[in-house]
Amino acid sequence: MIATKEAEAMVIEVESTTLTAANAKEFKAALEPYLDAEMNIVINLNRVTFLDSSGLGIFLFCLKKLNQKGGDVKLCNVTKPVRVLFELVRLHQIIEVFNTKEEALASFSHT
Repeated sequence: MIATKEAEAMVIEVESTTLTAANAKEFKAALEPYLDAEMNIVINLNRVTFLDSSGLGIFLFCLKKLNQKGGDVKLCNVTKPVRVLFELVRLHQIIEVFNTKEEALASFSHT
C-alpha cells in the first residue's frame, strides 16, 4: 500500500492485484491508522483486478468509520472486472467511484 497526502484527502494506492479473504485482514490493519488520522480518503484501485466479499467489506468499513466523524471515502481508477462487481452489488450507489484520482480529489472540495 502506498499512501500519499494530498490537500483534499489521503490517497491510498492498493499495490495488490486482489483484495480477498487471503489478504483483507492485513490490508484493513494497514488502513486503520489512516482511518483514525484522516477525515477523507481516496482509495486507488488501478491494480486490483479481483476482490471478494472480504474486499468489499473493507470499503464499507472505511465508509462507516469515516462517516462517523464527518469524513468520506471515495474510490478511483476501478478496473473493469471490479467495476462490474460494484455494479452487481450496487456498491457504486453507496460509495462514490471516480475514473481518476484527480476527479476523486476534486469532489471533496465541492462538499
